[in-house]
Amino acid sequence: MKTTFTAIIEKDADTGLLVGYVPGFPGAHSQGATLDELNRNLREVIEMLLEDGDPAVEGKSARIL
Repeated sequence: MKTTFTAIIEKDADTGLLVGYVPGFPGAHSQGATLDELNRNLREVIEMLLEDGDPAVEGKSARIL
Protein backbone atom coordinates (compact mmCIF):
# COMPACT_ATOMS: atom_id res chain seq x y z
CA MET A 1 0.00 0.00 0.00
CA LYS A 2 1.28 3.46 -0.90
CA THR A 3 1.07 6.21 1.71
CA THR A 4 0.54 9.82 0.73
CA PHE A 5 1.79 12.76 2.76
CA THR A 6 0.86 16.39 2.22
CA ALA A 7 3.77 18.82 2.29
CA ILE A 8 3.75 22.57 2.80
CA ILE A 9 6.12 24.38 0.44
CA GLU A 10 7.44 27.90 0.89
CA LYS A 11 10.09 29.95 -0.87
CA ASP A 12 12.83 31.28 1.39
CA ALA A 13 13.11 35.00 0.70
CA ASP A 14 16.79 35.14 1.65
CA THR A 15 18.11 32.16 -0.34
CA GLY A 16 15.44 31.72 -3.01
CA LEU A 17 15.31 28.00 -2.18
CA LEU A 18 12.06 26.09 -1.87
CA VAL A 19 11.57 24.67 1.62
CA GLY A 20 9.10 21.86 2.25
CA TYR A 21 7.87 20.06 5.34
CA VAL A 22 5.15 17.61 6.34
CA PRO A 23 3.16 19.15 9.20
CA GLY A 24 3.13 16.99 12.31
CA PHE A 25 5.82 14.59 11.00
CA PRO A 26 9.02 15.42 12.95
CA GLY A 27 12.10 15.46 10.74
CA ALA A 28 10.16 15.41 7.46
CA HIS A 29 11.58 18.57 5.91
CA SER A 30 14.00 19.45 3.14
CA GLN A 31 14.86 22.09 0.55
CA GLY A 32 15.67 22.36 -3.14
CA ALA A 33 16.33 24.85 -5.90
CA THR A 34 13.43 23.53 -8.00
CA LEU A 35 10.13 21.86 -7.22
CA ASP A 36 11.42 18.60 -8.73
CA GLU A 37 14.56 18.69 -6.57
CA LEU A 38 12.55 19.47 -3.45
CA ASN A 39 10.13 16.62 -4.21
CA ARG A 40 13.02 14.15 -4.63
CA ASN A 41 14.66 15.37 -1.42
CA LEU A 42 11.43 15.14 0.59
CA ARG A 43 10.76 11.63 -0.70
CA GLU A 44 14.26 10.56 0.31
CA VAL A 45 13.89 12.02 3.81
CA ILE A 46 10.46 10.42 4.31
CA GLU A 47 11.75 7.04 3.09
CA MET A 48 14.62 7.23 5.57
CA LEU A 49 12.27 8.17 8.42
CA LEU A 50 9.90 5.33 7.53
CA GLU A 51 12.76 2.80 7.75
CA ASP A 52 12.50 3.32 11.51
CA GLY A 53 8.81 2.33 11.48
CA ASP A 54 5.52 4.17 11.26
CA PRO A 55 5.81 7.94 11.63
CA ALA A 56 5.14 9.55 14.97
CA VAL A 57 2.67 12.03 13.49
CA GLU A 58 1.85 14.83 15.92
CA GLY A 59 -1.37 16.82 15.99
CA LYS A 60 -4.16 16.72 13.47
CA SER A 61 -2.56 18.85 10.76
CA ALA A 62 -0.94 15.97 8.83
CA ARG A 63 -3.10 14.10 6.39
CA ILE A 64 -2.20 10.47 5.73
CA LEU A 65 -4.15 8.71 2.99
